[in-house]
Amino acid sequence: MPDVTANGVSLHFEDTGGDGRPVVLIHGWPLSGASWSEQVPALTAAGHRVITYDRRGFGDSEKPDSGYDYDTFAADLAGLLEELDLRDVALVGFSMGGGEIARYISTHGQDRVRAAVFAAAVPPYLLKTDDNPEGGLGQDDVEGMQQGARDDREGFLDGFTTDFFSAGGELKVTEEQRQQALALAARAGDQGLVECIHAFGTTDFRADLEKVTVPTLVIHGDGDATVPFEVSGKRTAEIVDGAELVVVQDGPHGLNVSHADEFNRALLAFLG
Repeated sequence: MPDVTANGVSLHFEDTGGDGRPVVLIHGWPLSGASWSEQVPALTAAGHRVITYDRRGFGDSEKPDSGYDYDTFAADLAGLLEELDLRDVALVGFSMGGGEIARYISTHGQDRVRAAVFAAAVPPYLLKTDDNPEGGLGQDDVEGMQQGARDDREGFLDGFTTDFFSAGGELKVTEEQRQQALALAARAGDQGLVECIHAFGTTDFRADLEKVTVPTLVIHGDGDATVPFEVSGKRTAEIVDGAELVVVQDGPHGLNVSHADEFNRALLAFLG
């Protein structure tokens, strides 16, 4: 199980190796790099070199006492790309991971980046404010999620993963797949689990997205009840000039698992 020290923190990563163009998969909350299990085989079969990693505080990565904000997450990603000397990279960010891409490009530039994919991603801005009435979360919602994660972690995550994989009130994966996600969430540190809710719930990525000029794919389920398409994917595709938009019918938040074949076809067609 390899690890790399990036931005002063030890990050666990998996690398399929090979000479193909690198694809870095950035996972969502509260999971780990292992949540990309439906994508890695398809990408490697298509000739790509695939790198997944666990965000600080999650999976097998170090769980420090601080640094659960997007400036730090972007610096962690920068450190990973530099330590592995990855260039001509496609960055694929699911949910919370889309924020890493936006902030990384805004802060560190696009010299190493060939393409960007925002998959059921949280940008441009989830929080409802006076200048962002289209947001999907109120400050009370963010604080309520944090309180739930603190007070009844197990029960909160059980309910969250159910919504995560549901569209129209119907679970779109098997119970075994939902339990697999719960097992990944169980590896998250308590502090990272709670503080990341504030990060993805309150960070404004609108100015970051305006700096994205590499080819971009936005893929989102129209049944996403966790990060609704109208709040996030639709608006991101409107902000990023020339972005390609793929809307997956009846797709829940966790569409890379529930609609893996359709997700993979869209991803591979874009990367090709």
